[in-house]
Amino acid sequence: MSFMEEIVRIKSVIIAFVIMIFWAGALSAQTDSVGSSISLKGMSFNGATGLYSIPSGRVGWEHSANIGLDFGYSLIAGDGQVTHIPKVAVSFLKFIELSTAFDVRPKPDCDQNSDNNLLFGAKFQFPTNNKVAVAIGGNFQVLGLGAKNHDNHQNHERRNASQIYVATTYAGNFFEWPSETTVVIGYTFREHDAVLYPSSNVDFGMGFDLVLLPKVFQNIIHFIVDFSNFTYVANPPPPLNAWRGYLNTGIRIDFAKIIRQEKFKFSADILMTDAFDANRGFSTGAVFGIGF
Repeated sequence: MSFMEEIVRIKSVIIAFVIMIFWAGALSAQTDSVGSSISLKGMSFNGATGLYSIPSGRVGWEHSANIGLDFGYSLIAGDGQVTHIPKVAVSFLKFIELSTAFDVRPKPDCDQNSDNNLLFGAKFQFPTNNKVAVAIGGNFQVLGLGAKNHDNHQNHERRNASQIYVATTYAGNFFEWPSETTVVIGYTFREHDAVLYPSSNVDFGMGFDLVLLPKVFQNIIHFIVDFSNFTYVANPPPPLNAWRGYLNTGIRIDFAKIIRQEKFKFSADILMTDAFDANRGFSTGAVFGIGF
């Protein structure tokens, strides 16, 4: 890719960012009631507040605590491999979020996709109303920790990646059930490898969070679908390595709703990863958080 082509792509992403911000502002001027009262604010695979693969426009404790601390864990299983992802996120002043996650793959082989990764993220939420949330964020990925070559010696060559994005989340109703829709546009910078990485670095994702039977389950069970042309890390594990796109779907259970504590968070995920491809996998996880 030439330098001028890269500049054109970056300009396109910047224009899309601006359109999303103005669009969210228009939505916030029209709506004000549903909002974050139904938002579960769970963690995506890389630790950022969001759905499964994509971040949302919200931070973990946007309205309820000046400081919030979340601890999470995800397991992704498929294609004969299990990935463990412990993660931590901290929120400040109701609009700043910092996160980190360690992508652990216990059975490395000669494939780059078997490496461990260390992920760092940051997100800043713009001031809007309860129903619309807009955030700009990014992450830095240290890829290839613990990779081994064919001679079983440590491979010291590291491939790093980073991403910037704008995420917009807005609340509404779907057949009178509370819901939230998230749209993400971003750009990933990485050290290219013609075999491992796709040629396009422009990121797009969209997700849907629907509260199932709210009168029956008291807003406890959420049905979530997200689709994107990127996932939580630049070298994903086998259940998430279809470059044409990723669709994840499952449920998120909000156990904190049972005790009705505003500054306590406890949720669990059960989902299918990359559901439209033959190498689909399974994931489960949990998040525990507390606000101060």
